[in-house]
Amino acid sequence: MTLRLVIPMIRPWRWRWLLAVCAGALALAASVALTGTAGWLIATAATHPPVLTLLVATVAVRTFGIARGVLRYAERLLSHDVALRVVGSLRAAVVSALTRVVERGGALGRRSGLLTSAVADADEVGDLLLRGLLPLMAAGSVAVATVLVAATVLPSAGVVLAVCLLVGCVVAPVISARSIAEVERASVGRRRVRDQILTETVDKITDLVAVGAFPAALGRLATSERADLTLRRRSARTAAAGAAVAVLTTGGAVVLTLAVGAPPVVTGGLGPAWLAVLVLMPLALTEMISSISDSVAAFARAGAAGRRLAVLLDEPEVSAPPPTPAGADQDTVVRLRGVAARWPGSERDVISGIDLDLHPGGRVVLVGESGAGKSTLAAVLVGLLKPTAGTITVNDRVVPDLAGLGRVAWADQEAHVFDTSIRQNVMLARPEATEAEFRAALAAAGLRDWVAGLPAGGETPVGENGLGISGGQRQRIALARAFLADRPVLVADEIGAHLDEETAAAVTAAALAPDPRRSVVLITHRPDDVGRGDTVLEMTGGRLRRLVPTPV
Repeated sequence: MTLRLVIPMIRPWRWRWLLAVCAGALALAASVALTGTAGWLIATAATHPPVLTLLVATVAVRTFGIARGVLRYAERLLSHDVALRVVGSLRAAVVSALTRVVERGGALGRRSGLLTSAVADADEVGDLLLRGLLPLMAAGSVAVATVLVAATVLPSAGVVLAVCLLVGCVVAPVISARSIAEVERASVGRRRVRDQILTETVDKITDLVAVGAFPAALGRLATSERADLTLRRRSARTAAAGAAVAVLTTGGAVVLTLAVGAPPVVTGGLGPAWLAVLVLMPLALTEMISSISDSVAAFARAGAAGRRLAVLLDEPEVSAPPPTPAGADQDTVVRLRGVAARWPGSERDVISGIDLDLHPGGRVVLVGESGAGKSTLAAVLVGLLKPTAGTITVNDRVVPDLAGLGRVAWADQEAHVFDTSIRQNVMLARPEATEAEFRAALAAAGLRDWVAGLPAGGETPVGENGLGISGGQRQRIALARAFLADRPVLVADEIGAHLDEETAAAVTAAALAPDPRRSVVLITHRPDDVGRGDTVLEMTGGRLRRLVPTPV
């Protein structure tokens, strides 16, 4: 599953990846050759031969020593470059998949789960490339070449080395992989709980400190971290056991090679210097065998991450919107007939039997008690929820929902502003908008004079979560963003909430300003807003009924 996810992402940089594999294989080969050549040089020099017979081996030792470092550095550069590119592409794909979930009206789930998918799971896949796939691809050719060289010198030594490599590179890693996979399955839930506690603590840290609950939150986080630490220790012990197997395997290969190589030396069938080469070669493979154990462990850890990402990335594409203009320059009539909807995970509809007509220039004010279904209807209009019953038509054309049609702009009571400038926050709705359109949106939202009076103008940063500006200014920025989107329908959900009366009235008036091209749906609890609409509807028990507006 994980390889099917990763391999297509490597393709754009496949040649760079192959170069990294080749560099890694040559670095391992240089390490084995360095050990074998150095052993031959020392053993031969002990017999005091003519110096000229040692010159080639001396140069070879220097060459292999330098090549090992250079090739390893090249392999690190190339492999990490590809891995970081793949992780970046994977995170972009995760964000795109989350967008598709929202567009089809699905539920994103907790932010801790999103954090796991976008960060931890993507990192596991990148780790799989560096510690899993690359060592396997590089070590395979080196292991075969080393066994062939040993068998050429002494067939029985080649058999011993092959058996030891089979145990160290196949049997032991597979056994440890099972244990690591079990630990990983248990730790996924633990990490998710920890991430959930962490995000909730950070988000609500001010409230927790204010009510004296911060120490208790830290205690829950510490308890969760200790449970996760216990699982990580189990995984570390398994990894340590794999490293021990690598050392024991190479040590056993040395002893067995000495045992099968000594008799031929005694009988004159094998030179003493070549016995030194055969005995030292397994020691040079210790690093490779350890990397194989780490590689199998990386595959075990990345398996669960790959399955979670695959489920998310398999999210189907949202059907393309009809080929008609989406801007407010085209008259758009939206009709809902008998529409019902529910939130994901709910067993009953929150709203039902909804009939609503939205015409250009119309202003609909929607009132009702909390929990009556007003925000659910807003989510249907914006396209965040798919109806469970009824029909929606846009200009007499039936559509399954309003997601992805580019027809509806949204401004709500929890308007989010990003930690960047006023301009960037507003231009988010339409990055290609001109300066004149940007200024017109500011004017429509009542921000033009305020922005003009700031030293940095539209480049003024708003701070994290808009802490550098007032709540009214934050709502007006969200409203300017909705105006700049230039959609034929504007849904304003409680945009006057949490504001003082004067500011709330001004923001609401800006949203309801007459515009013959745009229909507005204002959801409100404020009695003064009732008389501002052409049509006043009340949501009761998930159903709409028409009220007679009271003039202001």
